[in-house]
Amino acid sequence: MDNPITVLIAEDDLQLGFLIKENLEDEGYEVINCPDGETAWEFFQKKQPDICLLDVNMPVRDGYSLAKKIRQKNDVVPIIFLTAKSMEEDKLKGFETGADDYITKPFNMKELLMRMNVFLRRNKMMLLEKNSEIKIGKLSFLPDEMKLIIGAETISLTQRESELLRFFCNHPNKSLKREDILTHVWGKNDYFLGRSMDVFVTKLRKHLKNEPAVNIETVHNVGFRFNMEA
Repeated sequence: MDNPITVLIAEDDLQLGFLIKENLEDEGYEVINCPDGETAWEFFQKKQPDICLLDVNMPVRDGYSLAKKIRQKNDVVPIIFLTAKSMEEDKLKGFETGADDYITKPFNMKELLMRMNVFLRRNKMMLLEKNSEIKIGKLSFLPDEMKLIIGAETISLTQRESELLRFFCNHPNKSLKREDILTHVWGKNDYFLGRSMDVFVTKLRKHLKNEPAVNIETVHNVGFRFNMEA
């Protein structure tokens, strides 16, 4: 790679952290491997990595706390949780704190690389594509900048929020199946990602609550309908 992509790993299992680092470096990535959340936070501020791989259970600062800190500083950088936890509430908590995806230990490195590439490819496309402003009632949605402008107020969206809103805007006033939204926005149809989608829909509803020309309707046993006045 001419300009290596920087990956921040926060993993207190030193052997696993080294293994991931070694594999990613073999693929051409620049890797910062940290043994705890606090060290990872310090390096994040210094290096501004392109993607973050965070363990959930870590000393000093856990993955949830670290993800919150990262999201306060950067709404764009992809965050993937590496977790031994498979409970639904753990995964949902991860999405609520700002994670874009999760991968459950033990995992295959090929799967991790594929998950990473999904987000890195989308980020690259969003930088290359300069999309025109999308009007949503009196709101202005800037997909390439991941921003909603409401008068003098600007709301920064996360990558997931922006991608989901873009998909809704591209399919206005149509009943959209949950599985179709998941496949197009998340890349796969998965139960836990479906619960995550509900979280992001709730966030979008809050962002759009003061605009009467649009609403995200839940269509029972189907999915959602993005109602938008012409």
